[in-house]
Amino acid sequence: MSDTLRWGLLSTARINGRLIEAVRASDRSEIAAVGSRTDVAAESYAKEWGIPRPHGSYESLVNDPDVDVVYVPLPNHRHAPWAVRAMRAGKHVLCEKPLALSVVQVEIMARAAEREDRVLAEAFMYRHHPRTVAVRTLVRDGEIGPIRRVHGAFTFPFDRDDNWRHDPDQGGGALWDVGCYPVSFARYVLDEEPVRVWAEHTTSPAEIDLATAGVLRFPEDVLMTFDCGFEAAFRSEMTFVGTRGTIHVPRAFRPEGDAPILIERDGKVEERVLAGYDPLFLGEVRDMEQAVLDGGKPAISLVDSRANVATLVALHAAAETGKPGAPDL
Repeated sequence: MSDTLRWGLLSTARINGRLIEAVRASDRSEIAAVGSRTDVAAESYAKEWGIPRPHGSYESLVNDPDVDVVYVPLPNHRHAPWAVRAMRAGKHVLCEKPLALSVVQVEIMARAAEREDRVLAEAFMYRHHPRTVAVRTLVRDGEIGPIRRVHGAFTFPFDRDDNWRHDPDQGGGALWDVGCYPVSFARYVLDEEPVRVWAEHTTSPAEIDLATAGVLRFPEDVLMTFDCGFEAAFRSEMTFVGTRGTIHVPRAFRPEGDAPILIERDGKVEERVLAGYDPLFLGEVRDMEQAVLDGGKPAISLVDSRANVATLVALHAAAETGKPGAPDL
């Protein structure tokens, strides 16, 4: 392999623009190709974004010999099958969150990555931001004392009924789409897995969850509450409450520019600002570069991704049955 990572985009999803921007900001990556479901769509998108090779099918894209890594931003139900196809075609894969819709799917993807000796990573952009790492360090160093409570929220108004997020057969719903973020953030910072979860949904006529509120119990009696949804005003935040203070993380999952951490102790608030990546998605591009080109390990392991999916599955089950449950860890 050369010293440059050649990226192929599997679809013309809107989020591609953020990744294209990041890839072009790196001196070790380039956008090589894009695949769509028709020649016309692929060629139009390639012309718009200045991408060298358009492919009129996803299959053609994953089989392009001049693509090293495939970015998968497809609807949730297509993550697992297309990630596996790409790895079988010899490609590394950066797959949007959630990695899959079941623990079994994650395990199939992980086996394919091992069998084909390919890198497979989940695209949780916020995990690569220096602020996220700093929050974990502050908590682990006891900056606010032992953690007793955690709260997270990710909501925004979204009423496009024709979008896959409103289709249960495509892995739609608020918990999969945005609830995965506060769950992931809490697990990462606490460095623990929940031992019991409970949740409530409000649902649409199509039977996707428009909103979910959940409770996660972690070891040492640490309780997390969170809510997510498509019906409330925009919120993107995490709060960690210790015995001696709190850490509040505004815009936790999309920390544009320099990002503050607010530490409150004894009635006083201290703001710490950490410089982020410019462009924002550069961190996950560099993470894939070091994993593929340098032989390192992705910041988000497949063990981590599996546990997050297992927790989301357990939350869905708790909401549907009305009974608390434990993730299949």
